Amino acid sequence: MIYKVKVNILLVTLVFAVLGCKQKEGTVENTADVAKAIEENSEKLNRWFEAQFQEETKKSPMMQTYLGIKTKDYGKWDDISSKREVKDLERTKERLTYLKDSVDVSKLDKATALSYTLMKQDLENEIEDFQYRFYNYPVNQMGGLQAQIPAFMINMHRVSDKSDAKAYVSRLNGIDDLFAQLIDNIKIREKNSILPPKFVFAKVLDDSRNIITGKPFDNSNEESTLLADFKEKVLALKLSEEETNQLIEDANKALLESVKPAYENLITLLEGQQQRATTDDGCWKFPKGDAFFNNALKRTTTTNMTADQIHELGLKEVERIHGEMGEIMKKVEYKGTLQDFFKYMKEDEQFYFPNDEKGKAEYLKQAVGLIDSMKSRLDELFITKPKADIIVKAVEPFREKSAGKAFYQQGTPDGSRPGRYYANLYDMKAMPKYQMEALAYHEGIPGHHMQRSIALELKNIPKFRKFGRYTAYTEGWGLYTELLPKDIGFYNDPYSDFGRLAMELWRACRLVVDTGIHAKKWTREQGIKYYTDNTPNAESDAIKMVERHIVMPSQATAYKIGMIKILELRENAKKELGDQFDIREFHDVVLTNGPVPLNVLEDLIADWVTSKKENSNDKKDS
Repeated sequence: MIYKVKVNILLVTLVFAVLGCKQKEGTVENTADVAKAIEENSEKLNRWFEAQFQEETKKSPMMQTYLGIKTKDYGKWDDISSKREVKDLERTKERLTYLKDSVDVSKLDKATALSYTLMKQDLENEIEDFQYRFYNYPVNQMGGLQAQIPAFMINMHRVSDKSDAKAYVSRLNGIDDLFAQLIDNIKIREKNSILPPKFVFAKVLDDSRNIITGKPFDNSNEESTLLADFKEKVLALKLSEEETNQLIEDANKALLESVKPAYENLITLLEGQQQRATTDDGCWKFPKGDAFFNNALKRTTTTNMTADQIHELGLKEVERIHGEMGEIMKKVEYKGTLQDFFKYMKEDEQFYFPNDEKGKAEYLKQAVGLIDSMKSRLDELFITKPKADIIVKAVEPFREKSAGKAFYQQGTPDGSRPGRYYANLYDMKAMPKYQMEALAYHEGIPGHHMQRSIALELKNIPKFRKFGRYTAYTEGWGLYTELLPKDIGFYNDPYSDFGRLAMELWRACRLVVDTGIHAKKWTREQGIKYYTDNTPNAESDAIKMVERHIVMPSQATAYKIGMIKILELRENAKKELGDQFDIREFHDVVLTNGPVPLNVLEDLIADWVTSKKENSNDKKDS
């Protein structure tokens, strides 16, 4: 193929020389004209990409806040109505038509052509997926507005001056209308036979009641979560006593007249649905549920793997990792079966921090130390490194009971808000010391913080790519970076290395259980038993994970599928390049194109390998 390209270039050069860039039937553009046309067309399309991103951002006050942007909409919420979804679909179709009818891909530079491909694919998927727009649970124990709204106000809505405080109050006043749309969306889903399983309701109701507990909602001595946050932010402004008191009075009024009825209306609806809910867990229970799940797997993994293939892959990976754990047992001279070892790791107090404030503080301190240690070694593995900082936080009390064990929240593009690694310290038995290292690398550095921050800081790609969400890529990278530090000597403690394997084993089990629940009609209890039989994790971990599978079909399959692909690409590149392989350059290709589907990542690595080979051959020839 390379030979043919070189021959074609030679022929074109001869034609230009002989004909003076002229033909009888017309004029052949010279190389400079072609280059100029490519540059102009690429710039034009990139301006269009930017315009579309700005259009989406403009209609989303919440996205503006996530991005650290303050506009006249700082005190507003998004329109989440079903009517808005229909309008969005029409706009999506218009954009796709523009790309297909008005853009000549052959006249784009390589980077812009990739952006074209990704945007076109995103738009096509959005149109195809519209039929499944009701196939989710707007409130569930993993998320939903009942928890998102207070978390958003506490963590996202910054108060730098009096106008920001007024915008906070404005948002409190808008929660009633926002929840009215939420309630409509939930009712539409029930009419379409989309109703969460019974276990979800107790958790969501608990979250909702927590928000309207405390002052000014009752006569308790404790302030409610939102009032405490608002007062802390307003008092930090050091306004006059009169201004401060007026703002707090306005907030109290908004909490009582908007927030309280909003949550009470939601609670009433959910209590009614709780009576009608069943214990059927998988999305096979939905109309066309099998088709929905297959589509969800395709989107999540960015592959064409079937549920059966993913299930079998999971079983094989579980067996392999169990074998590697056996080697760890030999290192620590443990006598007994793997199940005995799991029991030992679950029950021995040496592997856990105390379940008190001192223990939780020590966990956070050591997590920071692990991330700082990894920071000092990044030059051995990476060329491009993030400028944004990262902080470690405990999950807030109002949502720690139902939230996952750890997660990452990216910062703002301007660096005004750092990235955050959240550790859920509600149950310290679910956060063993031996998993700390892998967890910190996954959520922090070199995992999610590094990947997402670098994407945000890239200068050469449009914004829609910086904020792209290809789960198999982002979570595959996170899991890959749990293993990566081992290459440079980390995980010296065999128990910590066991923890790394335990985390990978957990993701392998996800392949089995996710497909088991949604394609093979496993029950919640079957899923929990599979985890407790095959991993050293606490039962509370297994319960939360299975419940996550149930409300987020396919999402958890992304981690292992993505990791396997990245490792496969790395090993293939090593074989192809031999001594020319540079792990830092490999990581640069993976990270400096922003999030991409796995098939596109494969193409990018293949191009890099080819380029390295050609450069090497050119040097030999010269």
